[in-house]
Amino acid sequence: MASDGEAATSLQVLRRLDTGPRGLTEAEAAARLADLGENAPPLPHTASWPLRCARALRDPFTAVLLTLGLVSALVASWGTAVVILALVAVSCGLRAAGEHRADRSLAALRELVAGTATVLRRAGADAEPRAREVPVTELVPGDVVRLGPGDLVPADVRLLRARGLTVHQAVLTGESAPVAKAPVDAPAVADADGAAGAADAGPFQEPYLCFQGSGVASGSATAVVVETGERTRFAAAQGVAGGRREASAFDRSVHGISWVLIRFMLLTPPLVLMANAALRGRGLETLPFAVAVAVGLTPEMLPVIVTTCLARGAALLARAHQVVVRRLPALHDLGAVDVLCLDKTGTLTQDRPVVARALGPGGDDDPEVLRWAAVGAWWTLQLAELPAPDALDEALLSAAGPVGEEYDGVGAVPFDPERRTATAVVAGTLGTHLLVTRGAAEDVLDRCDLEPAARERLLALAAREAGAGLRVLGVATAPRPSRTRPYTAADEHGLTFRGLVTFRDALAPGAAEALRTLTGLGVTVRVLTGDHPSTAARACRDLGLAADRVTVAGDPLDLDADVVARCTPEDKARIVAGLRAAGHTVGFLGDGVNDVPALRAADVGIAPRTAVDLARETADVVLAEKDLGAIGHAVTAGRHSSANIASYLRVTLSSNLGNVIAMLAAGLLLPFLPMLPVQVLAQNLCFDAAQLAFAHDRPGPAALRRPTVLRPRAFLRFITGFGVLNAVADLATFGVLALALRGPDALDDQAVFHSAWFTENLLTQALVMFVLRGGTRPGPVGRAAAALAAVGLLLPPGPLGAALGMTGLPPAYHLLLAAVLGLYALALRAVRARHDRR
Repeated sequence: MASDGEAATSLQVLRRLDTGPRGLTEAEAAARLADLGENAPPLPHTASWPLRCARALRDPFTAVLLTLGLVSALVASWGTAVVILALVAVSCGLRAAGEHRADRSLAALRELVAGTATVLRRAGADAEPRAREVPVTELVPGDVVRLGPGDLVPADVRLLRARGLTVHQAVLTGESAPVAKAPVDAPAVADADGAAGAADAGPFQEPYLCFQGSGVASGSATAVVVETGERTRFAAAQGVAGGRREASAFDRSVHGISWVLIRFMLLTPPLVLMANAALRGRGLETLPFAVAVAVGLTPEMLPVIVTTCLARGAALLARAHQVVVRRLPALHDLGAVDVLCLDKTGTLTQDRPVVARALGPGGDDDPEVLRWAAVGAWWTLQLAELPAPDALDEALLSAAGPVGEEYDGVGAVPFDPERRTATAVVAGTLGTHLLVTRGAAEDVLDRCDLEPAARERLLALAAREAGAGLRVLGVATAPRPSRTRPYTAADEHGLTFRGLVTFRDALAPGAAEALRTLTGLGVTVRVLTGDHPSTAARACRDLGLAADRVTVAGDPLDLDADVVARCTPEDKARIVAGLRAAGHTVGFLGDGVNDVPALRAADVGIAPRTAVDLARETADVVLAEKDLGAIGHAVTAGRHSSANIASYLRVTLSSNLGNVIAMLAAGLLLPFLPMLPVQVLAQNLCFDAAQLAFAHDRPGPAALRRPTVLRPRAFLRFITGFGVLNAVADLATFGVLALALRGPDALDDQAVFHSAWFTENLLTQALVMFVLRGGTRPGPVGRAAAALAAVGLLLPPGPLGAALGMTGLPPAYHLLLAAVLGLYALALRAVRARHDRR
């Protein structure tokens, strides 16, 4: 729609749209609606159940498990195939169910932005136009609509007539102050109150255009619709949102670990086959064992445990704090967030000003200035027949209390964005009227009788207050002889300057405490706003948030700045992407169309329920309210889930790696397989069942105090070190058994060896679960480890053990195993303590 506002006059726009000030006929509107479609952005596609399940197979471990299951079926290892494919089905089902619940919860929170609009329509070409309400979806280009205070702009429109019109564009630009609009092709006027730093010219700042999604703050207007539906600037962000999203922190970390292990797993079966064929003359008969060893390295329960941990955390958040996690991995990303970027307006501050100070001409506090300003606001509201006070007048009346009624009102000259003042006239002493004028400080001073030096001093005072991030309102009065003729703007001259009233943005309730909580969690907060730098810095300082480094968006971007002001949507996205490229895990909280690119660029996008539809659909996490405190709860829940996932990965991968190394070595040294394939699978099944406890564990407080990040290199170093230690314990057991199995039981040596190693493996895995988990309380994981140890001791001598080819162990063997495990436990604790110190 850029071409509609830049050079064309209103008449040219009407001609191009083939319409006029009287609007379209019903027939014309119906034809255009059929041709152009409804005035609504495209709804996001909701994935079907089969598609959700298919998308779950993109997880690398899930895909590898599916491959191993199919390979097991091909070699007729049906037990292995059934177990693996069941795990794949459970994982896909859990993930699809979690996403379905999130979409259903979001649908329950969705609200319509606007229902109807007032439009001029004609029954026929010669009929008179009638104003009537029509659904917003039925608006078409060429329709003439009427706007009033409180209305939402239903489409992109070009103003034809306007009176005192200001609009809120926070959802589009992020600026907190209303923007003045006028039907003439003129430079953008400054804020109505002379606030510090009116919005710079740029996107959405054309004074003769109003955009879908903005709201009328004051005044009224008649406008012609120039764009609807997908062609509005409100919907244009859909194009930005439609690109392919970069991998999140969770995807990058898990995939980095996954592909290293997958390569090793894919190499294992051929290595086992070739080594056994070369050294032992065993060929394809070892294929089931080779597949079983590859499965042994695979963390089969990873998809299930990850999905269960995240689903439980998401369900708890939704139930306790009304936070909807739309994409389950986003909960892990929340736990890993170390930088949170957010807008100021509506997040740190409310969308309304409050009085900060009232200053006399000398710069001292003077409550009389506030009283006169409130008197003017009261009588302007009464006599100008305004439907409601604007934000500044409301703040004045709230701060001053009941004033104004002690005077008799005579007349009012309402606010005009071009002259930037408003005047109320009240009865003064006998035979006089008193003008009370308020508005932008420089415009009020221009209408006062002042010496040039005094005027410059007062302008400097106003500039100082504005530089401190305050919005400034000048107040002046003047007596006039009584008259019956109406007062006009021409009477605003020869005034006596009374002083200044300054305003600051009302701080959001609980924001200061929530920021302290986030800082305590190790999360750095960065403010990216479309507002003026000093206004944003002032709000940050009032909340106790660091604002030592305040910059204006531009090239190059300052990624270390605490506050970046004058941000365009592209600036926000670039800053978020830059922080991610620098190694940070970034969360972004936004609610407007201008926030959509940044929501997509972040590792986790967060939006409140009241956000515009597009921002809410783009976000990964939806808050019931725009409450920073809820983000603190979400971060803690994410760290809770992430800590359990990290503990599971540390335990299972280090244990599995050690077992596989020992299994490969034993397979080459022994004249028989170190463990039958069915025994390997039974051992894996027992270990996997025990590890389900990680989904229900409660990590220690230390795990919740800092961002939880799975760094692949550090993680692989951890599991390699502990895996080698586990392999040493396994090989020590192998050596002890090799020396001990020489006697009258030689015919049973193979069954005894299998039984002893089966028991030792489960006992070492139980030790690893208990020691590497961390924390002081045993919890569910401690109980699961004890149960796993009991299975390792009791299963071989039982009937199930006999069916698996195992036998009971003599007491002497238990003593040997106890000695090996005792030394292993001491070594495990020593290495864990050294690791924690590092």
